[in-house]
Amino acid sequence: MKLGLIVAMEEELKIVLDNMDINEKTEYAGMIFYDGIYKGVKTIAVICGIGKVNSAICTQILISTFEVDKVINIGVAGGIGELEPGDVVIANSLVQHDVDASGFNYDLGRIPRLDTFDFKPDRELLEIARKACKKIDNHKIYEGRIVTGDQFINSSEKANWLKRYFGAIACEMEGASIAQVAYLNKIPFIVIRSISDNADKKASISFDEFINIAAENATIILENLLKEISKIEEDK
Repeated sequence: MKLGLIVAMEEELKIVLDNMDINEKTEYAGMIFYDGIYKGVKTIAVICGIGKVNSAICTQILISTFEVDKVINIGVAGGIGELEPGDVVIANSLVQHDVDASGFNYDLGRIPRLDTFDFKPDRELLEIARKACKKIDNHKIYEGRIVTGDQFINSSEKANWLKRYFGAIACEMEGASIAQVAYLNKIPFIVIRSISDNADKKASISFDEFINIAAENATIILENLLKEISKIEEDK
């Protein structure tokens, strides 16, 4: 089994790379793909960069070039509602909130001529993530919809709208595009995010303050996730 691990920023991958046995580094589309072993699992880890196009290109390279079996996306997100910095969100649904084809009578967020409105993670990976998160006791774990767009949300009004319209509990800039590419290629995926800010007018300040804490929390979840995956693979 080979896992593809995607993060958007260097801060989100530093802890992983510090503890990964790297065999080879390869560059595609300006991205460095680290091929090695992490927590006993063959892993291709990569910093995709910020935004939907970067993350979509990255995901397709992982699938087409490195032939990964599963895709995992970890990192940080803005919390919506009662979530606080350091909390963790497991996505059970992902939507691109900035897609607007309403002029053709499509609902906001719906990609025209695609057979689904939202992208749902692999059931087995979702269950494994739930088990992994049960071992965490220093912050709250949530499960719900994460919305993605090429916007850094720093407005309470916009955050509240995302909650009302999409039922979102977190927002970020890569997850749903990763999910779309995985969905189209029929590759299992999971998206797990740690909250770095509250997507309000103080978001930029909170982001700078909490990004390292949020990244560390996301990495702890990842480690537990890989332990669970390793157990399942050993039992097969």
